[in-house]
Amino acid sequence: MISDHREVQVAASGAVKRTPVRKPSRSSQDAPSGDRMGRVAVMGAGSWGTALALVLAGKGYQVDLWGQNPERVALLADERENRRYLPGFPLPDNIRPVSDPAVAAGAEAVVMVVPSHGFRAVFQKIRPHLTANAAIISATKGIENDTLLTMTQVMAEELAGAAGYRLGVLAGPSFAREVAEGLPTAVTVAANDQSSAAFFQQLFFTERFRVYAGSDLIGQELGGALKNIIAIAAGISDGLGYGTNARAALITRGLAEITRLGVKMGANPLTFAGLAGLGDLVLTCTGDLSRNRTVGLKLGRGMKIAEILAEMKMVAEGVKTTRSAWALASRQGVEMPILEQVYRVLYQDKPCREAVRDLLARDRRDEQEWQ
Repeated sequence: MISDHREVQVAASGAVKRTPVRKPSRSSQDAPSGDRMGRVAVMGAGSWGTALALVLAGKGYQVDLWGQNPERVALLADERENRRYLPGFPLPDNIRPVSDPAVAAGAEAVVMVVPSHGFRAVFQKIRPHLTANAAIISATKGIENDTLLTMTQVMAEELAGAAGYRLGVLAGPSFAREVAEGLPTAVTVAANDQSSAAFFQQLFFTERFRVYAGSDLIGQELGGALKNIIAIAAGISDGLGYGTNARAALITRGLAEITRLGVKMGANPLTFAGLAGLGDLVLTCTGDLSRNRTVGLKLGRGMKIAEILAEMKMVAEGVKTTRSAWALASRQGVEMPILEQVYRVLYQDKPCREAVRDLLARDRRDEQEWQ
């Protein structure tokens, strides 16, 4: 990365600041094509929403970066940097922080990047502003607590009776900070039809942000949501000092659990061997930037979940998703022993060592059992 100084004009005060800028290298594939680039609304100004806004802005799109809190949005517009969630990455001129959900109107695409527990409420705000044939993609990895729906299912329910909307999901191993730095990343998108998947693929694709396309919406969403639970388990194991053998076992058996539930719900089993499954699972269970693994580490070292969440600035989706997934697995009749123990640690205050002991004490099984 090359450091330089640019003068950033602060519209609110008319003052000029000198701000250090981290300028990623750009290739010809990152630059806009000869066609006029459109406008994209990114709904959610956390770390991941900001990182995706930077990817899209780097391609030449005009990006409206929406945040729920008007005061924080005003600060973001003034400072031209998301110092709370993604510090060190100044916003280029073609990113406009906004707090009005009407920015969804007329956007070439709407990217939903809000936590799962607030996803429906935000979507209800933008629903009246969506135009016919709008393209809406979720980059949120979670399952709604009350309904047990994935995020595209939430959107489909809210759009019931309306035709023509293109819905998709973006998933895969992608820490926001590394994406913002322009480090090589591969993700995957899915939509209900091939043309919509190709549209979302083209929307995000750059030389450093490689995007694959598919059609397994439910598989990609379950992979992205459930891996956070296994990451909490892996963090607990690491926090207890159980070593890399135990972590590898949790990753592998966790993938088996995710696949069992996914297949029961109609997913393609091959999805879980791909970026939205194994790829995201490995990253989240081993990477130091993983919020969910961090939650597990602190649990394994003796902290209580209430203490951990109180000191976190950003959402660890796996905590709320554990409750949703536990209910979903029960409803589907799918055995998920790692999920079961994480649920008991998080919601029944079960001691971590006792949870591990109960996992190891299970009856002998064949590795390839699917039920």
